[in-house]
Amino acid sequence: MAGAAADAADARFVLEFQVAGGARRREALASCRCVRFEDSLPVRPFRFEKGLRSFAGWWYFATTGTHVGFESWLERDHLMLMDFDPGVRAVSSQPFWLRWRDGEGRTRRHVPDFFARRDDGTGVVVDVRPDDRIPARDAETFAVTALACEAAGWEYRRSGDLDPVLVANVRWLSRYRHGRCLVPGIAAVPSPAGRACSRGRRRPGTGCGCCRCCST
Repeated sequence: MAGAAADAADARFVLEFQVAGGARRREALASCRCVRFEDSLPVRPFRFEKGLRSFAGWWYFATTGTHVGFESWLERDHLMLMDFDPGVRAVSSQPFWLRWRDGEGRTRRHVPDFFARRDDGTGVVVDVRPDDRIPARDAETFAVTALACEAAGWEYRRSGDLDPVLVANVRWLSRYRHGRCLVPGIAAVPSPAGRACSRGRRRPGTGCGCCRCCST
């Protein structure tokens, strides 16, 4: 029965996306499991007009040395934390349109905020929204997105509010993950814990001494 439900979900969903260097594609979910969505381009433009309620921008993602877009401060903070997660290999923003028909036959669509690729090769789809700002229609959209991700073999996260102290600390550390802070010839030296530093891909406080961002 579980397999039949997964097959039904596969047939229900269509993804529209564009991987860097390629044409825009629209394919059934079942044929998209192996697509490198961590390399996809945003499927809709970011808006930077004056007077908007949200704030869009680009985050320097030190793990890959690229810029990843965000549409709110909360999205930026979650993106920043993924950049510090040693289990995350790469992240893209607004990776695809998810399209489906609801119970009344109406066409619906949704763009998740992020797609993250873990070091083990698995995928994570992330929607960011403050916990107190999820109306019923959006809750339904998130539930349907979770169903699609389950059918594709991806984890789904609806990420909400964060600890402000954690955010402040990681934001302060993040500025030292840029390549300009790397000390050439020293970064490859193993840390006391036996790991080499990779521009901050180690937990703060280890005192490894291989770059200027180390703390003791």
